Amino acid sequence: MFICFPDTFAMEVEQGKTYLLRIINAALDDELFFAIGGHNLTVVEVDAVYTKPFTTQTILIAPGQTTNVLVKANQVAGRYFMATRTFMDAPIPVDSKAATAIFQYKGIPNTVLPSLPSLPAANDTRFALSYNKKLRSLNTPQYPANVPLKVDRNLFYTIGLAKNSCPTCVNGTRLLASLNNVSFVMPQTALLQAHYFNIKGVYRTDFPDKPLTAFNYTGAPLTANLGTSVGTRISKVPFNSTVELVLQDTNLLTVESHPFHLHGYNFFVVGTGIGNFDPAKDPAKYNLVDPIERNTVGVPTGGWTAIRFRADNPGVWFMHCHLELHTGWGLKTAFLVEDGPGQDQSVVPPPKDLPAC
Repeated sequence: MFICFPDTFAMEVEQGKTYLLRIINAALDDELFFAIGGHNLTVVEVDAVYTKPFTTQTILIAPGQTTNVLVKANQVAGRYFMATRTFMDAPIPVDSKAATAIFQYKGIPNTVLPSLPSLPAANDTRFALSYNKKLRSLNTPQYPANVPLKVDRNLFYTIGLAKNSCPTCVNGTRLLASLNNVSFVMPQTALLQAHYFNIKGVYRTDFPDKPLTAFNYTGAPLTANLGTSVGTRISKVPFNSTVELVLQDTNLLTVESHPFHLHGYNFFVVGTGIGNFDPAKDPAKYNLVDPIERNTVGVPTGGWTAIRFRADNPGVWFMHCHLELHTGWGLKTAFLVEDGPGQDQSVVPPPKDLPAC
């Protein structure tokens, strides 16, 4: 559906049939609304995990996320636009162009003008929060939601933008992004390679579990003293331990929604909210029965998201913002999950013919 194609893609459908659409947001920096003119969408799966089905006119999908929907071709035979609109509820300019394709009933000529869907406003925070709240795991005997109820490790990561001194840069500063005031530096040697072969000096395992200094994370914009530390710092996690991670947006320069992706794992989104996370009150509101299970989650603008997972996949796994610009600025870290005691609970050796970097 990319706008640059010379001809708009048309998907031919037959009256009365139901279609499964597998939708992937492959955009670099845009969360997107998606809808089909005149048709409802029934969400049945996100990030390759079944959901409790629910019907909506529009879905919200962040970079790196996938959503499967059922669409019934039950409207008056015609041509209907499938369209996207960028979602941005922060004071940041975005590309407002819509990507389109056509949901076209069999036998309808191309001369018929397609009808457009009614998409939410670009800054519709209420819709975004409401939509994500509807996403629930099936939690059936066949597809259980094995949410960790006991937590071994509590982590609290703040998300922020930063400015560091850079004599060769425009205006003498360089924009960075950080977690807990640490902007990640990509190493010259792969993290997993360094871990497996015990190569020293590639990374440090002292990434802070929480910010060194607490502040009013989502208060008035903070525009002074925006320097951040830089380094290749990751967290070491014992095998099979359970982790709760709260991702907190901040108003360092500006608040913004951030889609975070964890490699190697699915996780359960047990809670989300606007404002500062309150460790004394907010956990009582967690959904520990049927929270959605996925691998990429949006942290709301000026808000927080809490996830839980069991560290049962040994290795070194990146966790990063899925906005390409922010990842390039250092908005990422990694978890080093230690080997377990069992035969199949250790990192396997690399193949002998693995090409060198």
